[in-house]
Amino acid sequence: MSQTPILDTINSPVDLKKLSVEQLATLAEEIRETIIQTVSRTGGHLAPCLGVVELTLAIHYVFDTPEDKVVWDVGHQSYTHKLITGRRKQFHTIRQYKGLSGFPKMTESPYDAFDTGHSSTSISASLGIATAKDLKGDLHKSIAVIGDGSMTGGIAFEALNQAGHLHKNLIVILNDNEMSISPNVGALSSFLSRKLTSKTAVRVKKEMEHFLKSFSNVGENILSVLKKSEESFKGFFTPGMLFEALKFEYIGPIPGHKLESLIEALSNVRDFSTGPTLIHVLTTKGKGYEPAEKNPGDFHGVGPFCIDTGLPLPSPPAPPSYTKVFGETLIQIAEQDPRVVAISAAMPAGTGLSEFSLRFPDRFFDVGIAEQHAVTYAAGMATEGLLPVVAIYSTFFQRALDQIIHDVCLPNLPVTLAIDRGGLVGDDGPTHHGVFDLSFLRFIPNLVIMAPKDENELRHMLHTAIFHPGPAAVRYPRGNGEGVALDTILQRIPLGTGELLREGEDLLLLPVGNRVSAAMEAATGLEKLGIEAAVINPRFVRPLDESLICKWASRTGRVITIEDNVKKGGFGSAILELFAQKTLWGIQTKVLGLPDKFMEHGTQDLLRHKGNIDAPAIIVEALVLCEKQRQKSDGTMKSGCN
Repeated sequence: MSQTPILDTINSPVDLKKLSVEQLATLAEEIRETIIQTVSRTGGHLAPCLGVVELTLAIHYVFDTPEDKVVWDVGHQSYTHKLITGRRKQFHTIRQYKGLSGFPKMTESPYDAFDTGHSSTSISASLGIATAKDLKGDLHKSIAVIGDGSMTGGIAFEALNQAGHLHKNLIVILNDNEMSISPNVGALSSFLSRKLTSKTAVRVKKEMEHFLKSFSNVGENILSVLKKSEESFKGFFTPGMLFEALKFEYIGPIPGHKLESLIEALSNVRDFSTGPTLIHVLTTKGKGYEPAEKNPGDFHGVGPFCIDTGLPLPSPPAPPSYTKVFGETLIQIAEQDPRVVAISAAMPAGTGLSEFSLRFPDRFFDVGIAEQHAVTYAAGMATEGLLPVVAIYSTFFQRALDQIIHDVCLPNLPVTLAIDRGGLVGDDGPTHHGVFDLSFLRFIPNLVIMAPKDENELRHMLHTAIFHPGPAAVRYPRGNGEGVALDTILQRIPLGTGELLREGEDLLLLPVGNRVSAAMEAATGLEKLGIEAAVINPRFVRPLDESLICKWASRTGRVITIEDNVKKGGFGSAILELFAQKTLWGIQTKVLGLPDKFMEHGTQDLLRHKGNIDAPAIIVEALVLCEKQRQKSDGTMKSGCN
């Protein structure tokens, strides 16, 4: 690890304020080195964090945090924030089990003003904070830091609209790392910003407005003309007119890696702003690390990598990921049917649709961070005979529940929901675990829900979903598949049919999706202990294969359901409802699923173990259910399941 003499002295923003601007610049380089070194070992969000080092330092240098509240949109750019707010010594544990979260977390630090992990929420939260402070007579500031990508989310504009209406003392910092401005225009924009945000200019502007308003209608008319001329000149070179139309004071663009400019602009806003203000800051994603600057998308979220080359560290050969298989299968289907189109919510690479977008550019649609719009957009396409596939992470599909119910399932439209990252996702933690989808989708009429046991079954399920005449969801996990052979020809799976994978007379295991392999492993282990477990792959969470399940449940009298989803309202609940409906009261049933709490971050295997949904947990519960007791005298097991 490189030496970081200045960073080693920073235990809070109070220490930061003792530094000169030149020392802050040196600190920025030390922080970049620390982030690169750490993330190269642990993995994490690299490019976003490298892009906001100076901005983060300037915010904490100027404002009185944590009394002034800073809300980081999404939060994956908060590593510098964590380093300088008392968590430097724990930073090496970032995204590790029991370590620091990769996102802001209120229980972790008073400097984390709001829990964030999903995008576009910061302005709403900061406006709520500003409103509460106003009601309490608290004069401290409320600051939202939001990226240009997050601005595509509708909730961001809903919040901007209300903020302009309420005229609260809200500061929005737009971190723009995508806009390309030529040197001449950039220089002029910086000049305009510097003039418009200087203390003298702000004071004169306020005094002139007050003076003109004192002349009743005549003054108001003059002021209106002056404002229009200012807006037309300023708006020609900047997007200021958009935000000023929403009644925000617009400042920028500001060069996001020049500490002097940032500190001057933020200080002026701190001292003179009385209403909603938006500061437009231009940054470079991946700043300071050449591989990340050249390929910021590849370095948005990374696993361990070699610093010298930027290449991932070598790992053992592994089967293709479910996401990759999904993308390749969708291409195969789309080649055969021109009605198939794909929709992504700002995640074409993450959802495996990059190649599809290249092969079928006219049939691929990235709607930005707008999951609600993505679903209703697909519904509109479906009414015209297209077969849209909406690929979104499970955790982000939560945002579109109303659209799934009202716009897709109510009219029974043929829209396919490709639910990526279903279940525990690992190091990104509770904001990203996809552990609620079975519960919040299962109650919706008309919706077919499938979960594949392996990557080959995913292919057939996707084919089945696309050509089903109504809405269908295919839920698959993050990570690599099981390594099974992939069928060339795709087949439709008969609706609501499960498959018996293993016979057994002592109990029935009912695992969903990626828990099938764990159940099969557990059945093998139980066989060595004298217990014969039947295993059924339900394939469909809705509709259930009632005949097959009830037959084997009645035959064994004991059932264990296993799901990578919360127990409440999930697959196990569906089985209990089924048994009640069929009046199968005598069946002993154990539901294995995730507990009624938000699971923390950690590896998928570790979290599945902690959640009691892995093979050892299934064996333990089977032994309990079968009243197996280890004999203390000689350590042997009773045979059978009596």
